[in-house]
Amino acid sequence: MKITQVDTYIAGNVWKNWVFCQVHTDEGISGIGEGTLNGFARTVQAAIHELSPLIIGHDPFNTEVLSLRMWRDYFSDGGQIHGAALAALETALWDIKGKALGVPLYQLLGGEVHPRLRVYANGWYRGGARTPQNFFDQAKEVVKRGYTALKFDPFGTAWRAVERRDFDLAVDIVAAVRDAVGPTVDVLVEGHNRFSPAVALQFAQALVPYHPTWFEAPVPPQRISAMVAVAQKSPIPIACGEDYYCREQFAELLEHDVISIIQLEPQFLGLTAAKDVVGMAHAHQAVTAPHSAQGPICSLVCAHLNTASPNFFIHEFFDEFNEPWEQEILTYTVSMENGYITAPKTPGLGAELNIDAIVQHPYQATNYLPLFKSGWERRLGDVE
Repeated sequence: MKITQVDTYIAGNVWKNWVFCQVHTDEGISGIGEGTLNGFARTVQAAIHELSPLIIGHDPFNTEVLSLRMWRDYFSDGGQIHGAALAALETALWDIKGKALGVPLYQLLGGEVHPRLRVYANGWYRGGARTPQNFFDQAKEVVKRGYTALKFDPFGTAWRAVERRDFDLAVDIVAAVRDAVGPTVDVLVEGHNRFSPAVALQFAQALVPYHPTWFEAPVPPQRISAMVAVAQKSPIPIACGEDYYCREQFAELLEHDVISIIQLEPQFLGLTAAKDVVGMAHAHQAVTAPHSAQGPICSLVCAHLNTASPNFFIHEFFDEFNEPWEQEILTYTVSMENGYITAPKTPGLGAELNIDAIVQHPYQATNYLPLFKSGWERRLGDVE
C-alpha cells in the first residue's frame, strides 16, 4: 500500500475553525485526521501540504518512521503549527492502518484497558453573563445531564495580575459552582496560562475551600520552571501540558516530580509521540487527562488513546456543547451516557468526513477563541 494524495478541509466553527485532512492510498483506503489550532487554521492547512511530500509514495503502515521524518527531516522546529500538521497526517495514517487490519485504533495502541471513559464537561458556560448566579444555574444543568465532573475558566480577561474586585469575582464564581454541584462532583478550574506565579499561588490558596480537583495551566507554559515553582507550592494539584508539542518538553516537566496530571495534546504530538508521553507520565506516577477541546476528530483520537492508556484519569468532553452541526460533519461522533463515553469499536478511528456538510460552514477569519476579550466565554467568535 502506498500513500497517493492528501486533501484538506476547514469547517468554520464559530469559536475555532476546524482543520481536517484526508490521506488517500493506492488501495482505495483513506484515513482522516485533524490539525485544529486556534487562530492558525490556514497556516496549519498550508503546513499539512508542505509536510505531505515526506509521506506520499510511502507505506502508511510505517507510522513510526513517517512521524520521525515529518518531525526531523525539514530540520526546523515549527512549534504547535508543525505539531498540528504532523498530527493531522499521522492520525490519518493510523486510521488507514486500523481500517486495513479491521480493528479499532485503540487496539493498535495497546488494546482496551478502560472499557469506558469518565468525562468532564467543558464549554458548558457559553450563555449569559459572567456572574456567580449564571455559573450556578448552568452548572446545575450540567449535573442534571449526568456529568460527574466539569471544568470552567472563571477569570474573565485576566492576564498576569488582577484587580481585587476581579479576583474576588473569580473566587465567587468557583464558590457558586461548588454550591451548585454539591460536594461529590469534581470541579476543575481552568487558568488558560493567565497569571504570574505569585498571582497563581494567591488564587490557589483562595480556592482551597472549594476543593478543586485541579488548577489547570495557571501560568504561561514557555518557562517550565515557572509551572514547576507554582506546583511545588500550590495546595491544589496543578494540571498542564496541552501547549507542549514534543517529548522533550514533557521530559523536562516530569523530571521534577511535582505535576502529576498531564494534559498532553495528541493533536500537537501525533499518536506515536503521545503514546510515548503517556508512558513517561506512567513512569513518574502521573495520570493523563489529554486536551480534547478542538474538533470532533480530536475527540475520537483522545477516546482511543485514553482507552489504551493504563494511567488515564479523565476525558475532556466538548462534543455536547459544540455547534449542533458538528454531528453532521462526521459519520460518527462520541456521545455521553451517565458521565461516561466509549471509544468506537469499528475499524480505525470509527468515522468518516462528510465533505458536503463541511463546505456548508466555510472558514471565517474571526473564528477563534479571543481569551483576552470581554465575553470570550460565550464562544461567539471575535467578540468585542
